[in-house]
Parts: sequence; C-alpha cells; structure tokens
Amino acid sequence: MLSRSLRFASRQTRLLSTSRIAFSAPLKFDGKTASDLSEVTGPDGSLIGPGAKPGTIPSDLDQATGLERLEVLGKREGVDVFDLENPISEGSGSPQDPYLVPTYVGYRYVGCKGKEGHNHKPYWMKVEDGHLARCWQCGNSFTAKYLGEPGMSHH
Repeated sequence: MLSRSLRFASRQTRLLSTSRIAFSAPLKFDGKTASDLSEVTGPDGSLIGPGAKPGTIPSDLDQATGLERLEVLGKREGVDVFDLENPISEGSGSPQDPYLVPTYVGYRYVGCKGKEGHNHKPYWMKVEDGHLARCWQCGNSFTAKYLGEPGMSHH
C-alpha cells in the first residue's frame, strides 16, 4: 500500500516539475501600457499593467489590469471613473416620479440603500430603460435615463 502511494507521489512530482519548466518562460507584451487616463485607448492592451521588476514587490499600479487599472489610474488623477460618490438625485423615488438612473447602454445595476433616515442593506437590481424597478425593502422606484445616441441602447 505504501509503495503505491509513493509511486503516485513520484508521478505527481514529475508532472509538477515538468509543468514548472514549461510555464516558467516569461510572457511578452508588445503593446503600450497606459500610465495615466489620457493614454487609455479602450479595452485593449493599454489597460495591462507592466508588472514588477525582477526582485521587487509589485504595487497596485504595477499589477492591476482591466477595469481595476482604469480605476487606479483615475484615483491617481482624482477622477471617480465609476461615479460612485454622486448619489442619484433626479426624481423623488415614488412610482409616479422615479429616480432617473443615467446610462449609456439602456440598463444599469443600482444598489438601493433606503430613504433618508430609513437605511437598509444595499439591495441590487437591474434598472432598464422603459421599465420601472422597485426596491422590495423601502419601495424606492427607479427607471433608466438613456444618455447615449438614439437607437444604440440595444447592445
């Protein structure tokens, strides 16, 4: 029984060591990495971090990629790229006058935290253009306000 387990362990070790050699080659990236918001060209290679130099510990800016890198670059310049600090204030939250949620794609996910003085845990919902969304805890109503070009909200 012990010989079988040792044989299995030796096979596993061999597989791990060969995969370590196969995957140890450094990956090459030929694109330009953005170092500030003005250099971001879209969802391409400009949002890939350069990585740390050998022998150093990477910072958030060195290793962040994608939307996280966009957010880190924005914070460095004092820009809230996801507009998290400005609560939605257009509308009163009633079904007759719902909060208008700005969107460029026809829908947006919104977290309702309640009315003033009656806070609750965030309840997340999908708010779509032309549909009324309601918080099941406090009754706040939301609808999307499309800001993009006409006819382009179907994406």
